[in-house]
Amino acid sequence: MTSRRSGRPAAGAGEGALEAVRLVTAALADRKAIDPTVLDLRGLTAAADYFVIVSGTSDAHVRGMAEHLMEALAPRGVVPHHVEGLTQGRWVLLDYVDFVVHVFSEKARSYYDLERLWKSAKRLEPGDLTPVARRKKRAPSRPLRKKRA
Repeated sequence: MTSRRSGRPAAGAGEGALEAVRLVTAALADRKAIDPTVLDLRGLTAAADYFVIVSGTSDAHVRGMAEHLMEALAPRGVVPHHVEGLTQGRWVLLDYVDFVVHVFSEKARSYYDLERLWKSAKRLEPGDLTPVARRKKRAPSRPLRKKRA
């Protein structure tokens, strides 16, 4: 499968993108990301399936989280298609095609307020990101036969 925009193999479509988002949120939690939010944009835009939005306490914290994220995902073959704002550290955008990670300073996050702009998107809670074990298929049950007296 190829990505919508570049024609190159997608970072992960469908369930693969959600698995990558799980990795992203875990890596950012390791670096003390503030107020992580995942927005499900499927059906709302062709730009990306998910937005991951987090804040940092300083420009250095924002840069550190973005750099850590890229280092954590690279061994799994997940590399950003495009990166913006890494040198400034106020708003780092990491575009992985099927999902986009926004790492903001607290001031920039409140100013741009992406959550408000995408208020029609479904917010995924941490429980929604937890992998669910697949249930075993059961044989169809047969109706019970009544005993004859």
